[in-house]
Amino acid sequence: MQKLRLGVLGSGKGSNFRAIYEAIGVGRLDVEVAVVISDVVGAGILKLAEEAGLPTAILDEPRYKTRLSLEVEEHLVSVLQTAEVDLVVLAGYLRMIKEPLLKAFPRRIINIHPSLLPKFPGLEAWKQALEAGEKTAGCTVHYVDEGMDTGEIIVCAEVSVHPGDTAESLHARIQEAEHRLYPEAIATLTTPQSPIRNPQSYWLAFAFL
Repeated sequence: MQKLRLGVLGSGKGSNFRAIYEAIGVGRLDVEVAVVISDVVGAGILKLAEEAGLPTAILDEPRYKTRLSLEVEEHLVSVLQTAEVDLVVLAGYLRMIKEPLLKAFPRRIINIHPSLLPKFPGLEAWKQALEAGEKTAGCTVHYVDEGMDTGEIIVCAEVSVHPGDTAESLHARIQEAEHRLYPEAIATLTTPQSPIRNPQSYWLAFAFL
């Protein structure tokens, strides 16, 4: 069976990308990274990809902070399609995904969010959990839709909030959980039964709900 090809999008240091790539390297994840793309020049995720000898691309979007313009997102779609990407993986990508990408990759875009969704969508979710007095935080892998962290949940991992936790200490433990969970979640999508491998099975099942 042909390996799934990932297109990884990120805006920051790339720690989740590193975890995915290391999982590939030790044989825990049987996929290949087709391209790594960032909307930030000089982002750490690009440096990691370049060190690994992977193809990279930069999105030039000076007009908006939280999304891409229509033409830039259409260019992103073109880059991903040219790289023959099967699954789009958001790894610390900080812009909302809009129609061009959602239409081109239906149910083939996933994200990892540092909370137990649907609680605490948006930025700095670990701070939101701490300020709310939660005893349990965590992370969630989910499909991406047009909303902010509103897509169907694939899998979650819980992280206990310790007495005396700071935002930094809690975030660090959540990131450790993310680095375990994301490769595991992607691995579940490589099976013949997954909607990525067999999209018709999902749409047929959905039609009979």
